Amino acid sequence: MFRQLARSRQTVSPSVSPRRQLANGPGGFAHNTKSRKAILFVHVIVHFQNMDVNATVESAVIDKSTIPVSNPPEVPPTASEQPRDPLEPYYRSRYTLSGHTRAISSLKFSPDGTILASSGADKLVKLWDAYTGEVIRTFEGHTEGISDIAWSSDGDYLASASDDKTIIIWSLERSAAARTLIGHTNFVFCLNFNPSSNLLVSGGFDETVRVWDVARGKSLKVLPAHSDPVTAVSFNHDGTLIVSCAMDGLIRIWDADSGQCLKTLVDDDNPICSHVKFSPNSKFVLASTQDSTIRLWNYHTSRCVKTYTGHTNRTYCLVPCFSTTKGKYIVSGSEDNKIYIWDLQTRQVLQILEGHRDVVLTVATHPTRNIIASASMEKDLTIRIWHDDCL
Repeated sequence: MFRQLARSRQTVSPSVSPRRQLANGPGGFAHNTKSRKAILFVHVIVHFQNMDVNATVESAVIDKSTIPVSNPPEVPPTASEQPRDPLEPYYRSRYTLSGHTRAISSLKFSPDGTILASSGADKLVKLWDAYTGEVIRTFEGHTEGISDIAWSSDGDYLASASDDKTIIIWSLERSAAARTLIGHTNFVFCLNFNPSSNLLVSGGFDETVRVWDVARGKSLKVLPAHSDPVTAVSFNHDGTLIVSCAMDGLIRIWDADSGQCLKTLVDDDNPICSHVKFSPNSKFVLASTQDSTIRLWNYHTSRCVKTYTGHTNRTYCLVPCFSTTKGKYIVSGSEDNKIYIWDLQTRQVLQILEGHRDVVLTVATHPTRNIIASASMEKDLTIRIWHDDCL
């Protein structure tokens, strides 16, 4: 389902999804004309290691020489000629990819960074060459729109969550569906593999979090996790913990083995929580909420330690990402059609990327290179690949 959230929380029936309403009118991710609000969830799971919350930067200088023929008045350098700090982002649009026919719900780079996967309301999963932008493959099989996708840690499999209440695990080697997981009783909205990729966690509009045995295709645990649709689920770096969030505004930490709820985090204003993930070192969780704020939580102390603002997020599920290939940044789309990049430590907006013509619902950061992928809604329908080649 798509990712527009109704600001007033309400009970969700199996035929109505209040969270991800598409901009193109009734139907949501569905292929028919049934009126359905749909939500677009922006997940991006990229595993980084040993991330620290503190970051420092250094700068570089440009040298110029001229031939002393005349002495014209000195002109102050323009902003583009000013020396740039080599650790500050300097992303520029490199490719614009077209292929989806309805709004794009999720983007994920493969673990080795060579493939970019995308999914959308058109019920398709597409694989793109991350460095050339060429289409590699298209997977078809869902009967309703797709809300989220996730890679296995070895890059051999890709899972997709759909409004048809199923999860399909696709085999890249066979170019076909390997397994279909059936158990959710309403739209499946979010999912992720554990680091070993033998387990998969999912959440949906049935308000449950489910843990699956990937090899057998069976549900191992059903956690009555929230009192509203579940909007994000993820494992920590060693697979011992699961984090979830929902429209009820709660962030919950679970023991992956026992299924016990270990901690509940909630902001004083209790805004709708649209996405959550562990930091690369799993010491913190990053959460986006529909009060135009992204928060970094120390879940051990139940304290919010950083807030990132400046973007617009009042309606849709926007997924923030960590980026550690150059500096240490937070990256997120925005409802003003832009992409924002913050310094992780100072919380300063370092760069704003413009080019999309509609809400930027999803972004993904490359695991090893200075590359960002972004995707937009119905008025745009493109994926943009941004490169930072500044040394």
